[in-house]
Amino acid sequence: MDRRNVSFYSFVTIMKPTIILFSLLYICVTTHAQNQDVDTCLHLQEVTVTGLTGKIRVKELPSPVTVMSPVQLEAHFSTNIIDAIAHDPGISQITTGAGISKPVIRGLGYNRLLLVSDGIRQEGQQWGDEHGIEIDDHAVNSVEVLKGPASLMYGSDAMAGVVIFRDEPLLTSGELHGEMTTGYQTNNDLKDLSLRMAGNQRGFVWNMRASGKWAGEYSNSHNHDVHNSQFREQAISGMAGLKKGWGQSLLRVSTYYNRPGIVEDEDEEPFQRIKHFKVASDNSINIGDGSLKAIIGYQRNSRKEYEEAEECGLVMLLHTVSYDVKYVSPEKKGWKYNVGFGGMWQQNVNRGEEFLIPDYNLFDAGVFTTVSKDFNRFHLSGGLRFDNRHLSSKARDDVFSAFSRNLNGLTGSVGATYNLSDHLDLRLNIARGFRSPNLSELGSNGEHEGTFRYEKGNSNLSPEFSWQMDAGLDYSTELFSANVALFANRINNYIYAQKNGEVIEDVPVYCYTQGDARILGGEATIILHPIKHLHWENDFSYVNSVQMHQPDESKYLPLTPAPRWTSTLHYDIKGRSRKVRNMFAEIEVDVNFRQNHYYKVEQTETATPSYTLVNLSAGTDVMSRGNKLFSLYLSCHNLFNRAYVSHLNRLKDMDIYNMGRNVCVKLVIPVGWGGE
Repeated sequence: MDRRNVSFYSFVTIMKPTIILFSLLYICVTTHAQNQDVDTCLHLQEVTVTGLTGKIRVKELPSPVTVMSPVQLEAHFSTNIIDAIAHDPGISQITTGAGISKPVIRGLGYNRLLLVSDGIRQEGQQWGDEHGIEIDDHAVNSVEVLKGPASLMYGSDAMAGVVIFRDEPLLTSGELHGEMTTGYQTNNDLKDLSLRMAGNQRGFVWNMRASGKWAGEYSNSHNHDVHNSQFREQAISGMAGLKKGWGQSLLRVSTYYNRPGIVEDEDEEPFQRIKHFKVASDNSINIGDGSLKAIIGYQRNSRKEYEEAEECGLVMLLHTVSYDVKYVSPEKKGWKYNVGFGGMWQQNVNRGEEFLIPDYNLFDAGVFTTVSKDFNRFHLSGGLRFDNRHLSSKARDDVFSAFSRNLNGLTGSVGATYNLSDHLDLRLNIARGFRSPNLSELGSNGEHEGTFRYEKGNSNLSPEFSWQMDAGLDYSTELFSANVALFANRINNYIYAQKNGEVIEDVPVYCYTQGDARILGGEATIILHPIKHLHWENDFSYVNSVQMHQPDESKYLPLTPAPRWTSTLHYDIKGRSRKVRNMFAEIEVDVNFRQNHYYKVEQTETATPSYTLVNLSAGTDVMSRGNKLFSLYLSCHNLFNRAYVSHLNRLKDMDIYNMGRNVCVKLVIPVGWGGE
């Protein structure tokens, strides 16, 4: 079966997309630059995010935060939302083909970081290698990435940090807004379409969206077509509620479906069917100048794995109820504080003929308090939290044995930011993280399809605890800005899987064990504005992850990102024409260095050679009588069709490389009325 639309592909080939994009870049750069309506190169320090005690400017936070704005997300291409944020320093992704990506923050992923969507933690078997995240990327308006332990606010699993997906802001009274977004990518014939309509009628707010994405097998110059790497997804979401003077009450509902193929080194075509339903009630009541916030959510995650078209083996059904209640105080003489509690109830049920983890029930609860003090140029913040998690696993035949665990964790943080001047900031933060072992680590017993291994859990595992220190320096002027963020992280009882030399049904056996780990690294960014509209950004990130007191073959932690340097030249163009606005052209050089630090036991990992990718992008808004008709974006990823494999590509051991050259086009058509 041909995975592409032949006529379109032939047209693109004949027209030579590389020449077209280079021509567009030349036209854009040589256009006479005038005034600029929107500065695409945002000054991050002025951005307001959600901190420990409510809204706070990034420059006042003691630990590093990455922000992806709506403009950045719209103008850049990706196959999913994790792919969109993985270009920022300190953030990576574990990939399984083009359709499944899992975030990594400073070398830690899976259950060591949290995803927050619709105000609640996203729960969907995220411990699995081939389990992606069930979030519609079109419904994400902006992204905040908190780097470092965030257990203080989110409890267990936020040891590496938190990725917060923000939806569209509420419209003003009387405003009605619609939007259509569509795109095409040549490499895997990816087509997507998303429709949105939102409004605000005298405080009654609502927002609806429907999205679809269809992709064939991706290709590269090494493997050509990667068999069974196609996927498709559909999502529908809605929000309705009230926004009044007393506060707001919103109800969000979404359903998501994904059918990715499972890439294996065989001729079969196994695949998954994932359905994720979510409903969340988000309420905020103003109490004087403070506010009481309460959010409760329910999620139902259904995951089925098919070895053939109608042969369903593994069936897992996960129910999660999460809750979070907190009081945010008003500022008094520079003081602010939060008090609250939160947690979740969870149940997993197996309904298939194959099993990987047991049926289980889980309940956890935590209480916390945070405080901050603003001393003009000196900002101090911190807090404490206590969590308790109880879980019980059920026996099943001779596959699983029943067990129960009661796990506690005391966490906290203290940090400070000192604004030495209007241009120079210093920051320091010390935090203690906590993570309970998940049920895969405690009780798995079965072959994990798509990961090429048989997993055995260890019910005696202890919780992980970490101490992390972050130090940073930020300098910013109109012509030059730079920041350096360094961290040192010590993790006790670090949990990992290693081969034990045993083989079951021709599949190697991995057993979970523990040790102590030390992670060092950091990120550095230098941004230059040599002329008014030219933005030259250079980012470098490095992570060194080792297991303490281990021989060379087991010294380094698995799935540690390679050192990386990206250099981006971005030019904003304004011509005399009133027909176009916010035109830009961009070239990015993405250098990934050789990774010689890898986990060698039983050839679990191998070294990964270096590679360099060149990416181009350009875009503009087309106007009519001062109104935006549409936005058009073009890009080419991996311009020179470099055959490469990332160290975090899970198909690397099968000699399956990452995606080759990919030309993309995106069209965004907005429609808006009213507003007071």
